[in-house]
Parts: sequence; structure tokens; C-alpha cells
Amino acid sequence: MQTGRRLNIVKDKDFDGPLPEVVEGARQLIASLLREFQVLGEDARFRTVPEYPEFAWFEGLVNAVAHRDYSIRGEYTRVVIFDDRLEITSPGILPNRVTLGNMRTTRFARNPKICHVLASFKWVRELHEGVHRVYQEMEELGLPDPEFSEPSDFSVRLVLRNDIGKRVPYMSDSIGSKAAEERRTERTLSDAEVTALNLAESEGRVTTVRLMQSVGVSRVTASSLLKRLVEKGRLVWHGTGQHDPNQYYSRS
Repeated sequence: MQTGRRLNIVKDKDFDGPLPEVVEGARQLIASLLREFQVLGEDARFRTVPEYPEFAWFEGLVNAVAHRDYSIRGEYTRVVIFDDRLEITSPGILPNRVTLGNMRTTRFARNPKICHVLASFKWVRELHEGVHRVYQEMEELGLPDPEFSEPSDFSVRLVLRNDIGKRVPYMSDSIGSKAAEERRTERTLSDAEVTALNLAESEGRVTTVRLMQSVGVSRVTASSLLKRLVEKGRLVWHGTGQHDPNQYYSRS
């Protein structure tokens, strides 16, 4: 956690109103703030993956709203996004017979009426069912297990870690987040262009042949794509001439 001058809050939003509207508003905001990563698969091709499985963080959000202790006044369900993790904190300790040790196998609803309303939106599940799947979703994406804790006598916290240290070789802020954001907003980069940028970043350079192998396109298509990225100011061409066998492209 960063503090003082290094703590940079970029978004602070409160949601109030009917629970379905609160949940949906929070979902849209969280989704807009999370990043995409380019990771290198076993086939030596890059693929785009989410920062966290959507089910994992949304299930955590819904559980926090559905199972919190509403008798505690002045406290709120909080979602905090850090560079390396996402934290969801809910007022109230775990309900009834549910413990940190058995929450994957024990069912209980502290607020059955609220759960019933949220279930009508197909958002809420039995507590143990949702928690078990959160573990599965994180594992399938190759991320650490979710961390549940009771940091105080009046709250429960879920921490999801994005394993950013291992993802950095395949994504940097200058490409991954910037390119992903540009794709989401301006839609100016294709998947193949994002792959080319990530190859240039992770390997220090990208050639026509390397891009052909990664995205499965012809030499002409790969060459045209790289030239477009030069025109867009995203890549820099290096070589002595058009037919230089050692020519390559690097990040601008």
C-alpha cells in the first residue's frame, strides 16, 4: 500500500440508492477501471486476458452487499483497487456458523430477503457456492488464491491479487494499459497491432517474420501492419533499406 505523496487516488465514487442500482453502478465503474494484460501462451502467441476474472470480483461485490451486517451504522461496503490487488471490505464478521476455514462448504444467508431480491437478478448464490467458484476462476487464470480475512471485529475482507510481477514481461504500462485503453475508447488498434506492440516491448524488437508467426498472417499483411504502426508513431523502423534482411521495428 502506498501512502503520503505516493498515494495517488484517481477515482473516488460513492453509490447510494436501491441495492440493484448500487450493485450495477459499482459493477460498471469497476469494469471501467480494470486493465487488460497481454500474456504469452504456450503456442508462443500473445493473448489478451482480464486483470481479474469478472466472476471473481463481481461475486465478491455481491457477497459483500448481500451478506454484510446492516446493523452496523456509519460503515460502508468498500472496493479499493491497487496496482497489484483489489480489496472488497464488508461491515460485519462472517455470519452464524460460517468461518474462514469452512466458508467454501458451509451455506448461510445473513439477509435472506436481500439475497432473494438479488437472486431475481441472477446475481446472488449460496455463499459457499460463490466462494468455491471464485477460487476456481482465479486458478484458471493462473492467479493466486483469493484471500479472505477478518481484519477487525467488524469486517470481512476479500483480496484478489493480479500477480502483476509475473505479468510485467508481457505487458508494460506504456503498452498494455495504454493500448488496452485506446482499444476500449478510440478503437484505433487491432488485436494484431497490440500483439506487434507487445512483441516490440517484451523482446526489444519485432520483425515481419516474428509477427507472421505470432498472429498467423502473410508476410505482406504483417509488413503493412508494422508500417501502419510506424505511421501512427507507435513503432520506429531500423534498417539500411527496404530489402535489408536485418531490418526490424522497436517501440517509439
